[in-house]
Amino acid sequence: MTYPEPDINQRIWQIVALIPRGKVATYGDVAAQAGMPGAARRVGRALKHLPRDTRIPWHRVVNAQGRISLAEGSAGQYTQRERLEAEGIAFQPNGRINLREFRAFSAAG
Repeated sequence: MTYPEPDINQRIWQIVALIPRGKVATYGDVAAQAGMPGAARRVGRALKHLPRDTRIPWHRVVNAQGRISLAEGSAGQYTQRERLEAEGIAFQPNGRINLREFRAFSAAG
């Protein structure tokens, strides 16, 4: 029996690669675009397995509240925020991104 994980990861990575510069998508948006509505956590797992030197814009994926999901104060969180701000994505004082303004895909997928 074949294990489908690599194919699913590839599909998720392809969707993430489509997020334009200056836009974000939620984990749920990516799951829906990949044909797996409701599989937001699976998107997180796929992103965790990206090669370190990847060119896939993983930093453009945020949670449903428009927040970075990486641990507060972590190097990854700092890197993600820095990359998003460099693309012109603004953070509100509460640490959220305005999804109405910066969302790449419609909430419905």
